Amino acid sequence: NPDGYSRSREGDAHSTQGRYNAHHVDLNRNFPDHFHPDAVHGRPQKEMLLLERWIHSLPFVLSANLHNGALVANYPFDDHRNTSKKHYAERSPDDAIFRQVSKAYSFAHPTMHLGRRCPHDHDRFKDGITNGAKWYSVTGGMQDYNYFHSDCFEITIEMGCDKFPVAAALKLHWAQHRPAMLAFIEQVHVGVKGFVADLDGGPIAGALISVEGIEHDV
Repeated sequence: NPDGYSRSREGDAHSTQGRYNAHHVDLNRNFPDHFHPDAVHGRPQKEMLLLERWIHSLPFVLSANLHNGALVANYPFDDHRNTSKKHYAERSPDDAIFRQVSKAYSFAHPTMHLGRRCPHDHDRFKDGITNGAKWYSVTGGMQDYNYFHSDCFEITIEMGCDKFPVAAALKLHWAQHRPAMLAFIEQVHVGVKGFVADLDGGPIAGALISVEGIEHDV
């Protein structure tokens, strides 16, 4: 979001000054939503459409988008099926895997796993992770879009309490998050992986893989 970044203010702890693009659209609420397609924020934006094209151009397996304003690893679902209810966990069929990869990140960070409260907030997060919808509901978010439309397991990393930390803090930010990022990336090597081929060893396009007990085919 270069538009929002240009309007942001270094050292801003908790405002939304840099959230929106030049059309005043929140890009992380602009993706097609699985549960509530008519509740997306704004008309489809160029930035979102370019990301959408990129997501579908490569078979990503694991990803994270990086935010600030809290210190927690946030995993799907971000949105509620039932909008009349608030602050309950909306679990995906792969909830156990999402919790695993989120904990891999939080426990490799020196303090995230402690679940401490930010000075300007009252939220505490056990083990430094949270189901997104239980924290607060987001319609049109990128991590839910990835799961439903590309089979990529994406989580949202809230990297620190200040929305726009001062430049002098970035070196410490990097030192704290680097091992956590590496631990998260290593999760792609967990579990079964391979190729779906025909009897002659040729790849099968559009193959569907089902796992017993998980109602989400890939």
